[in-house]
Amino acid sequence: MALANEPFIIDGLELSNWDRDFLLDLHKGGVTCVHACCGLWENARETLSKIGEWKRFFDENSDLVMQVHTGGDILKAKTSGRIGVVLGTQNTSLIEDELSLVPVFNQLGIKIMQLTYNNQNLVGSSCYEERDSGLTRFGKNVIDAMNKEGVIIDLSHCGTQTTLDAINYSSRPVAITHANPDWIYPSGRNKSKKVLSALRDNGGILGLCAYPHLINGEETTLSEFTDLIKQTVDFMGVDKVALGTDLTLNMSEDFLHWMRMGRWTHEINYGAGSASQPSWPSWPSWFQTPSDFPNIREGLYETGMAEKDVNAIMGNNWLQFFTAGFEANKGG
Repeated sequence: MALANEPFIIDGLELSNWDRDFLLDLHKGGVTCVHACCGLWENARETLSKIGEWKRFFDENSDLVMQVHTGGDILKAKTSGRIGVVLGTQNTSLIEDELSLVPVFNQLGIKIMQLTYNNQNLVGSSCYEERDSGLTRFGKNVIDAMNKEGVIIDLSHCGTQTTLDAINYSSRPVAITHANPDWIYPSGRNKSKKVLSALRDNGGILGLCAYPHLINGEETTLSEFTDLIKQTVDFMGVDKVALGTDLTLNMSEDFLHWMRMGRWTHEINYGAGSASQPSWPSWPSWFQTPSDFPNIREGLYETGMAEKDVNAIMGNNWLQFFTAGFEANKGG
């Protein structure tokens, strides 16, 4: 496992329109692995179609990309010079109300599931509900099934009570793949000290987010972003902090509208955006494409951070977390 001590770049979440040019940008940026969004509101049948599309993409670009099911696959991607892709969903809508679908989708390669997206569901509440009712009885059963199968629990869009309930209930460490501390950048989507303390104390990990609406917009400087990283490291510890950029490139306005409307609402939920900023946000100059990941590394070096700590944040923390989290726990 000597390779595991080498520098990796792993992104905890990207929601982009993947094509061959995007893969080439990832290669140019030295990216090893990405958690790619494979669903937001989709049910079981629709998610199967999305997985089929991804499988076809992997086959057609097998010289540049491979699907990741295990930590060993991330090492294999690095040694073969390909991008490893972890498929995950931003909702548990894909399992509908059937716990038996958790192992089915796990076998197909869905290795991360966020408990809720922007609306309440059968599992719990989102951060945009007026009242967070917390983790449901069904939600506890979903967590048990995910823990058993080796599907990582993501809480990025979940409400505070649902997040705390899930952290405390789960028998395995959980992730917040793409969010920031709310005392640095206030937002309903960012996380409080209480939440991040619980995440830290229960072995979890936070992917810090460059999504413009969760920082100071496109005007955010690289030094401001690296200061965010340093402050979070000071609070949580360097082994609990990673990157989850939430990069959204080449996405249509129609997709954005569908993403905000969900299945049933008649009113747009702008999420971290607003009616005054209804379109996809512009990204900071230092992070326009995945080829810009080295800018973040260099920015961290400029803060005086030690090389081993920079490597941990850029990818090695995710490598360790994914390697452990993707393993099944059939005994519990």
